[in-house]
Formats: sequence, structure tokens, C-alpha cells
Amino acid sequence: MAVKIGVLGGIGPEATGKFYLKLIQQFQGAGLITKNEDFPQMFINSIPAPELIFDSVNQSDLKPYLQGLLELDSYQPDFIVMVCNTIHLFHQQLQAQIKTELVDLKEEVKNKFKEMGLARATILGTPSTISLGLYTFDGITYLNPQVQELKILTEAIFNFNQGINKEQQREKVKRIVERYLALNSELVVLGCTELSVMLEGYHLPLLDTMDLLIDVVVRKWCQHNLSVHV
Repeated sequence: MAVKIGVLGGIGPEATGKFYLKLIQQFQGAGLITKNEDFPQMFINSIPAPELIFDSVNQSDLKPYLQGLLELDSYQPDFIVMVCNTIHLFHQQLQAQIKTELVDLKEEVKNKFKEMGLARATILGTPSTISLGLYTFDGITYLNPQVQELKILTEAIFNFNQGINKEQQREKVKRIVERYLALNSELVVLGCTELSVMLEGYHLPLLDTMDLLIDVVVRKWCQHNLSVHV
């Protein structure tokens, strides 16, 4: 039986489209595809959910996310990946309400930091992602955006998702990245999928959480695929 992957996306849809395309390219680049039947079966649920770009997230904001996960859960995939960073603040709460394994991006980022021996980092993302410490781990010094910079990031993410002056939004984010690299941050973490789309091909010390999610999906697909054929 083929391995099935659930993808909760639409937050926003452009990032979900980029995730899907890059995932396919990763399968191809890893030499895992010899014929079309080798590609995984994927259920992509692109939901019209609220952008979690504000200072706080309430339970009503989470309802469409949970509904989207329950819909995916009904297809009985082997695991589900959420193409959004901020929603991972509620990973435990959401995992408790579905049967399917939900990929834990926070744990994956933590493992990546440990593997890199990281000492100083900057997290770019929504206000909640930063203030609630989604990627805050012991032993690391954080040089994170200030209040005004967070406001700029939030507006850039919101406008980019609407297709408003997209190049202008990219430039705003690039300036913030360059500022923190100049302050000797070893790594800037793109902790929002919209930022991943904005800064694609920007060759500086960045950790793109979308790329990390893709690596995790390919790894888990290989593990599940191996167990199916044993």
C-alpha cells in the first residue's frame, strides 16, 4: 500500500504551492523517482483560514485549522504536515484531537539548531511566533526584531499574501535580515512560510523552515515506504 501524506496548507496558498513544487523537486533530486507511480499520494487541504499574524491567537482563530486537520484525518494519511509556522505553537492541542501523526516543526528546528551547534540566532516571523518562543531554546542567544520591525514584518507578510507591491515587501524583509546579520547573528530563521517565498534564492545565512519541512516529509516518506515494503 502506498504511503499517504496529508498537507494542511492555504496559509497562504502561494506558500503551499511553493511547498508542493519544492517537495516534488526534492523527491526527484534525491533519485527517489523512477516512474510516475513512485510519487507519493498527497492530500492537500488548502484552507481559507485567518492569518495568524497578530499579537495573540484565540481559539476561534484555530477552528478552521482544526477543521482542516480533521478533514485530512478522515483520509487516514500516514502523517500530516502543516505548511505554517505559527500554528505549530498549538501542535500539542491539535495533535490531541486527531489520530494521524502531526509533524512537529518546533522539534525539527530544535534538532537542526543542535546539529549546527548554533550560539546566536535571529527569528523572523509573526509576533506570536516570537513572543511565545516557538523557536526559543536553552543555550542560544537571540537577536530578534524589535516592536517596530515586527510591525514591518507583519505588514509585509499580510500585503505579500494579498499580492500587494510584492517586490516592495521583499525589500523590507531583506533590510531586516541584513541588519541582524550585521549584528553578528549567525543565522536568520525564516519562521513564516510567506518569508520563505519572499526570500527564495537570497543567498545569505538563512534557515528556511519550509525547506526543513520538506526534508522531514521526504525522510518520513522514506521511513514509511521502507516499512511498507519490508
